[in-house]
Amino acid sequence: MSKLRLGVNIDHVATVRNARGGDTPDPARAAILAQDAGADGITAHLREDRRHIGDADIDALMDALTIPLNFEMAATAEMQKIALRHKPHAVCIVPEKREERTTEGGLEVAREENHLAHFIAPLRDAGCRVSIFIAADQRQIEAAHRIGAQIIELHTGAYCDADAKWRAGGCDAEDDLKTRDAELEKMRDMAGLAQSLGLEVHAGHGLTYETVKPVAAFPEVMELNIGHFLIGESIFRGLQPAIAEMRRLMDEARA
Repeated sequence: MSKLRLGVNIDHVATVRNARGGDTPDPARAAILAQDAGADGITAHLREDRRHIGDADIDALMDALTIPLNFEMAATAEMQKIALRHKPHAVCIVPEKREERTTEGGLEVAREENHLAHFIAPLRDAGCRVSIFIAADQRQIEAAHRIGAQIIELHTGAYCDADAKWRAGGCDAEDDLKTRDAELEKMRDMAGLAQSLGLEVHAGHGLTYETVKPVAAFPEVMELNIGHFLIGESIFRGLQPAIAEMRRLMDEARA
């Protein structure tokens, strides 16, 4: 089985910086530490409201990194222009709402096929690998294939939320366990479908040390993108040890 790649999302280093203003902590420095710790790529989401990563951070990451940058962005003209200027290794198209705390779900591709097909074409022509962040849903995967995406990233949030509720216990723990297992099975099936269509399969959102191994064990999944948990865990054990432990669990599951 091929090695599973780890992409480290450094958005929330910028969240901490922006809470007070100033220049620290520096997301580019965190990205270099992640690179040195064995990350295979760095993910950064430049949101329309610039609530964490800013334009200067993208400039710094493009200059500093020797591993690929995965540029997460909404399907807007502004973001397309920025991506075409920088030409990162990969762009991941994600849904974005001003009122949400973080990306809440997958992109609605099936309803926006024509728009998205025209939106991603210049990005592909510029040499960027185009990924679509979607729920584990057959309609969305088939639509992502039709519009010309090379990669889908499966949203793992529902699985991780159900696992957290089950671990917390309570009167609904048995139902939470069934929900968790059903979400995992759905992701497994949809990863197989995506691969059969020629799409590369990635996954991410909400993954922790407790939830990563079942997803990492899917042979179709080539990359996991993990951010919030690793940045939080780094407060207690340091960023590089936090990444090293995630890498160990992923490799263990893959073996």
